[in-house]
Amino acid sequence: MGVVFIGDRATGKTHLAMELTNPKHEYVKVINQDYEMLKANLKFDEVSGVMQATDVILDRLLDIEVRLPTGNKQVLVDWIDTPGEVWRKSWQQDNQKEWSKLLQTIRDSEGIFLVLPPHRGLTFQAGVDVDEFMSTQQWCARFERWVDFFRTDCPKARHIVICLNKADLFCNLSQESSQLAYHPNGGAMNWQQRHLYSMQRYFRPIQSQLAEINKSVSGLSVRCFITSVYDRSLLELPWIYLGSFLAK
Repeated sequence: MGVVFIGDRATGKTHLAMELTNPKHEYVKVINQDYEMLKANLKFDEVSGVMQATDVILDRLLDIEVRLPTGNKQVLVDWIDTPGEVWRKSWQQDNQKEWSKLLQTIRDSEGIFLVLPPHRGLTFQAGVDVDEFMSTQQWCARFERWVDFFRTDCPKARHIVICLNKADLFCNLSQESSQLAYHPNGGAMNWQQRHLYSMQRYFRPIQSQLAEINKSVSGLSVRCFITSVYDRSLLELPWIYLGSFLAK
């Protein structure tokens, strides 16, 4: 399989994947999932923007088409919707069969798409309850476990995309979307420039850990993005990146 889509609990990963199937797309569309049917299956509440928590592992295939200057490219994605507990050692020990199956899918993937939640060290918009989020110290400690995971359990990974989700809570969406926008005919930042821009502004507390991941696996490329279900350009950007390097 090409890419596996994973994340911690309460990161908004299910909503992010669902919104990717929205037919109002720019350069990225999902050709094997129906947006309205998916919303119904996920028990998505239109008013509150909340969906029912995942309590079992659900493995869905996303067949993604990315429109690039060289033509339309296909990215096959294993969207593994998991309960948040799945990344805890206690859950893995109690559910060895399910964990082994999940781990094998990840080990066979060339691309890893990891969704992270915001942390209290960010500058939140007025009205956001910062107590809902981890402290920066807790967030960095949690990410250290992802560092170990990438080094030991992702042997075939060549591109790791790390997305700090819910960007609408901690930045000016339209401003950042304009700054980072993808322009197929050039004139915009390249992928390395986008990565450095996002990393220096939003991933600074884990810069050394990101460098550690890059050094640990030969030929591996780690890229940082910010995402939000409320901005299509930012939502699509990491998928355009993956389509540029991993598409068939």
